[in-house]
Amino acid sequence: MNQTLRATLIGTIAQIAMVVAGHYSPAVAQLFAIGGMGLSALAGWGALRGRSASLGSAAGNGALAGAACAVIGIGVSVVLGDVPASLLAVGTAGSALTGLIGGVIGRRR
Repeated sequence: MNQTLRATLIGTIAQIAMVVAGHYSPAVAQLFAIGGMGLSALAGWGALRGRSASLGSAAGNGALAGAACAVIGIGVSVVLGDVPASLLAVGTAGSALTGLIGGVIGRRR
């Protein structure tokens, strides 16, 4: 399994855990936005951690990892009825951006 896929899977598990916890705890649900984007940034960082990559490649792989785990997490949250479906596009875009930043930070130059 490659590093980007592994980071995406770990990020997805973390996103789902946060969403399920937030379904039962309003305090956690209040942190969905910052928590979700933070987890996507970590997924992007993990996808490139220590790998030698160009700036564009790091940005693309980080954005992919961040967006993929977020869209699944947000999808679960929509199914649970905790957020509107319209959040899928906006939340995924924001998480792609934070994943991109994480990927750029994680790459080895």
